[in-house]
This record gives sequence, structure tokens and C-alpha cells, in this order.
Amino acid sequence: MIALPLPLVLSLILGFLALRMALRGRPVPVIAGLLALLAVQALINALALHYGHAGARLAQPVTAMAIPALAWLAWKADGLAHPLAPRDVLHAAGPLAALALRWQGGLLLELLVPLTYAAYAAAIALALHRTGPDLPRTRLGQGGHPRLLWGGIALALGLSSLSDFGIAAAMAAGHAARVPLIVDIATTALLLGIGTLALAAERLTAPGDTRDSPVPPMATEDDHALMARLHDLMETRRLWRDPDLTLTQLARRLQVPAKRLSTAVNRATGDNISRLVNGYRIRAACAALAKGATATEAMLDAGILTKSNFNREFRRITGQTPTEWQSTHRQT
Repeated sequence: MIALPLPLVLSLILGFLALRMALRGRPVPVIAGLLALLAVQALINALALHYGHAGARLAQPVTAMAIPALAWLAWKADGLAHPLAPRDVLHAAGPLAALALRWQGGLLLELLVPLTYAAYAAAIALALHRTGPDLPRTRLGQGGHPRLLWGGIALALGLSSLSDFGIAAAMAAGHAARVPLIVDIATTALLLGIGTLALAAERLTAPGDTRDSPVPPMATEDDHALMARLHDLMETRRLWRDPDLTLTQLARRLQVPAKRLSTAVNRATGDNISRLVNGYRIRAACAALAKGATATEAMLDAGILTKSNFNREFRRITGQTPTEWQSTHRQT
């Protein structure tokens, strides 16, 4: 019976996910590129550690250095909806530095990889902290899940940095024989973790545009005027029925920057745009339940795709489950 190394199995899985995403034409190709790179890295790890391939050993740190850079670009394009710019080519500096140092070897390369992972992990975490509660391309109604997923990617990069230092410590302590096992476990967990999180984060987003300039710090009457326009738009067009509705799409309809709309909602209601939209959805679901619709029918008609989100938001707004609410409000 043929036994495949764990990294090789992981490479096949990630490669399949990347190919499927590319064939489906998802709107952010950087995510598919990240999954493809993770598949390549897993393949290189298998060739280097289990088959002793010299070329794979040379390529291993170079491709490894490209992973955090591409994770950052995926966050920029998918999480923040910022278009990639020519200056983003500077992120190739890490892999190029690893390529130059690979021919020399030594301690500098051993330190460069974990430090780079730690730097990108900190950069994503800091950018996530500075971003408001509503990511521009995230489907409204997902709660804090998208932010948690991107935070998970930052955490995975940070843990990879720690594992690399652990590998270096094991070698320094004379336990080089254990390094392949440590690398197998650490890199498999890293690649699978980032791949799963990136795939999940991409599924929570919808096609969007870029954010614009920040809003003034002081509240004005324009906030209330913008809220009135938003309410009229939601009532007349019933945009909340679209499960792919995003902050960017609403802002484009109102011809204002996404950050401007988000902040106006925060200041006028004390809540975020996601909960505001879910308020429209739950009210519509209540009307449907009162007329005899099932909870699933009311949920889907209101633009919510998952029961966990529906039940959570329904209880938050009404204080009851859909079944409890219907039992006391159903029209006869």
C-alpha cells in the first residue's frame, strides 16, 4: 500500500481548493493565489523532508517567505477591498532576500523567516484593530466572524514564527533528528490553518469596491440626513433581502464613502451597519412568521442564509426565538 507523506496529502487538498475557487471565478483571485502557494509550499516540504530533493531544499525558505506577504495582500484585497497597487511589488523583497541568503546559508536566513512571519502577523493584527467593526466587502449580517477569521490568519502567522524559533532551538540543543517531525507538524498546521481561514474569510465576502476618505470627527446634521436617505433606500428598494449586501454597495447607492456611511450609522444609532441591516431583516421575518411562514422560509426571504445568524439576531432584537415569537404573534 502506498503511503503518502502528510505534507503531500495537504498539498493535494489545498491545490484542489485553489483550483475549484479559480474555476468558480470568485471575485478576489489573491485568495486563490494564496491557497495555490500553500499547496506548492506543502509539496516542497514533502520533497525536501521526505524525499531529500536538493532543489526543494533550496526553494523551501523562498516560497515560505512569500506566504506571509501574500496573506497580507489577500487581507488588503479581500478584507479591506483595497485594489492592489504597483508598490505592492515591494512585498517580493522577502522572497528575494531569502533566495540570496539561501546560497550562503547561516544564521541570518534562519532568523529572517520567523521575524518576517512575526512582522506580517503584527501588521495584519494592527490593521484589523484600526479598521472599524464593518469590513467593506463583508456580507452584512455575519457578525464578528470575518474579523475573527482574519485575526486567526494573523495568529497562525505568529505561531509559525514561534515554531520556527522552536525548530532552531531543537537544532541548537542537538536534537536535529527530531526536526523533520517538528517541521511536519508545524508546517502542516500552519498551511492547513491559513488555507481554511482564508477560504472561510473569502466566502463571507461579496464583490465590492474600495473605501474612501475618513469622515469628520464631529457629528453634524448631515448624519441624520444620510440616515434618512438610507432608511428611504432600504424601505423602497428592500436591499436587505440581498444576502450578499455589503457596506460598500450601500455606500455606492448613496454616493458616499463607505467609512462615511459606517460612521454616520454608528453616531446616529450607537450601533453598526450590520446590526442596522439585520434589524430590517428581522422585522421582515417577524411579518412573515405572523402570516404563517416557517422559520426557514422567513429567514431566507429576509436575506439571511444561516440559521445560527438568524437565531442570534432574532433573539437579540425580539428577546425570543423565532418559534417562541410566532406562537404568540401568529395571525389567525
